[in-house]
Parts: sequence; C-alpha cells; structure tokens
Amino acid sequence: MDSLRQKIRSPKIQHIQEHNQKVGIVRKQFDVPIETMDCSNEKRPRKFQIYQKFKFTALIFLVLLISGVIFIKLNTAAAAYLTDNILRPVVGDKNIVFLEKIFFNASDFVERLTHNSNFDKPPIFNEDSSQASIAGSDLNLMALSTAGDDKPLAGEGQWKNLSLKMFPDKEVMAHTFLRPDSARSYAITTVVQIDKQVLRMGIVAGTKQPGGPVGKPGPGIVPKDIVSGGKLIAAFDGGFQYKDGAYGMIVGGNTYLPLRSDLGTIIGYKDGTLKIIDYTGQPLGDNVEFVRQNCPILISNGAVAAGDPRNKKLWGRLAAGTVDILTWRSGLGLTKEGNLLFAVGNNLTPITLANALKTAGAVDAIQLDINPIWVRFNIFNYLGNGKYNSIPLTKDLQDGSKQYLNGYEKDFFYLYAN
Repeated sequence: MDSLRQKIRSPKIQHIQEHNQKVGIVRKQFDVPIETMDCSNEKRPRKFQIYQKFKFTALIFLVLLISGVIFIKLNTAAAAYLTDNILRPVVGDKNIVFLEKIFFNASDFVERLTHNSNFDKPPIFNEDSSQASIAGSDLNLMALSTAGDDKPLAGEGQWKNLSLKMFPDKEVMAHTFLRPDSARSYAITTVVQIDKQVLRMGIVAGTKQPGGPVGKPGPGIVPKDIVSGGKLIAAFDGGFQYKDGAYGMIVGGNTYLPLRSDLGTIIGYKDGTLKIIDYTGQPLGDNVEFVRQNCPILISNGAVAAGDPRNKKLWGRLAAGTVDILTWRSGLGLTKEGNLLFAVGNNLTPITLANALKTAGAVDAIQLDINPIWVRFNIFNYLGNGKYNSIPLTKDLQDGSKQYLNGYEKDFFYLYAN
C-alpha cells in the first residue's frame, strides 16, 4: 500500500510537504510563531501600506485644492500674478489651465452644495451708478424675459439708467442683470447697454499682451487726446493673452497679431460702426479702424453658436481648453438696433454667457476675457485738467482705472464721447 501511495503521490503534494518541512525547520531554529510564516498574512500589511499612502496623497491633494480655492477668492490679484508669472513658466500652459479648471469647478461644486437660493441678492452697484430711466432714450429699455425663474430678484431684467455727469439729461448707458443658468441661481450676469449713436468704442493694445511675445508691444493707455479732452466715459477688458490662443489684433496700421480663421471677431470702422462676425478669411471692408479676435463666436445672426459641436471643438485650440471652466467671463454683443452690449458675470460657461447676451438682445456676440482678476468695467467722470475719478460698475469687479490711464499690460476697450 505504501509503495502504491508513493507511486500515485503527485509532484504538487510532494512540493507542499517539502515546503512545510523547511518551514518547520526555520521555525524551530529561530523560534518564529507560525502566524508570521502565513503568506496570506504577509500580503495584508503591504495592502494596508498602499491604502494608507493613497489616503495620505488624497488628503494632501484635497488640502491643496481647498487652500487654492480660498487663496483665489481672498487674494485674486496675488493668485493671478502667481499663476501667470511663476507657475505657468514652470508647469506649462496646458497644466495651468487644467489646474484652473479643477480650482474653479471645485469652488462651484461646493457653492452648489451649500447655496440657498432664498438668500440670492442682486449685484451691488457702486454709488451714483444707477438711477431711474430717462424718457426719450434711444436705447431699447423693454424689460427682459426672466421666464423659468420662479423667484426673480428685485430689478432683475429691468433696465436702469447708468448716470454719467457728461450726459445728465440723456440716457446713453443702461444696466440690468440676469441669471442665465437655471442650475445656478448664484451665477449673476450684469449687462450694460450702450448707445452707439452717442458713444464710440476704441481699443488699446497692452504693453505686454497680446503682441509683446512677438516683439509688438502696444501703448497700454487710453489715447492722450481722449483723456485730455475730457471724452473718456468707460473702459473694460479685452481678450486673451498671446499664450492662450494668439488671437488676432489690428489697431490703425499696426498688426499686433495676424487674424486667424474660425474666430469671433469684432471690427470697428472709422465712422464708428461696429460689426461682430465669424471670421473665415472674408474681406473686412474699407476704413477699418481696429479688429480684435477672441475664441469661437458666441452668437451669430441671432443663434447661440457657443454650444455648436464644431465651435465647441474649436475651444480646444486653447491651452487644454477653457470651455468647461465655470468662472468669471465677459463678452460683447450687438443688438438689431446697432447698440453695444457688455456682459460680465460669475460661474459662467460660454453657453450661459451667450444666453445672457441673447436675452439682452444680442444678435451677434463674442467672449472677451475670463477669470475674476481680468474682467473689468470702469466708469470715468471728468474733473477737468485731464483728471478723472473712476469706479468699477459693481462691487465685485476689479478696479482697472489706474492701469487704463497710466499703462496696462493687457489690451482693453474704451468708450468715449462722439
């Protein structure tokens, strides 16, 4: 029988017995408890260590994320400087846009979780910036639709005169606000309507952007004749930096960056006329005074184009794409009457910005800049002798008045009396 067992003993059984014999010898020699020789128990500490390392890494990432969101909210200017001048050269443009997407969208996610719409409030306009409408205005002051909003805020969709000392008896600018995102009642967009029969618009290339990287810096200040003549009325942000798209810009005879196809493009003519087009290489016409491009067009011939699959794909030409970032955005639109619209708001995508501009009457529109430090709208009042005082349109906006008058690194638009 033993010989039969020996013959039928499998190599596997024999190997196990030999292994157990060796384990027994080691245990006896070093007096090691049998539990420590269990292979299954050897694996548990390693898995636990990996799990602990993962938890630690996730915790560090979460802390950094929360710290970044708080830092951006509390010190926007410092965050912008740190991002553009220190982090971008080190980690690269694509990675910076990716990190911005994480920061801003995480902030929006937290706000959605904690927000109570019962506490929504209208934007806070600065002193003397809003009064009752003036009769006889050339602006379209019909109340805007707030359909779908169960609880419209006081003044929502209602145009109010934006008081200007130069025009005490004529309404040449009016403002209102909208909430274009039904999922985010806290995403409030302020809209300014501008009478283009009375006010004209110009643009200034910045001392660094967009042409500085290719050796074509601009003056960065409002033209001296406009300032000294007391004609300056307002100024607001322009488009993206060179590294975020290299979008075209022409002012007078200076081409700071060549024009590119498939982009929203605003054209200013010497007679004060404005056009917003989807530029595909077509002739721009005669007597062009300036051209500025920025991202795919938002609204074209009355139709919102921001969400069009082709346009959405084009947004990816930016460093990693900014189309999905929920952040501050500004934009320009033209109404069927030919008046100009400026819109600015928080927690917006290109589509919700386009929706706000369309509700306000835009038939064509483009996006301007994004992120809280870069979107601006300053109102100027002339004091005489080339001096002005100035205030941002709302409490939430950065004050760019000193930079617009003394030198700004980025391009910007300005409004002046015709």
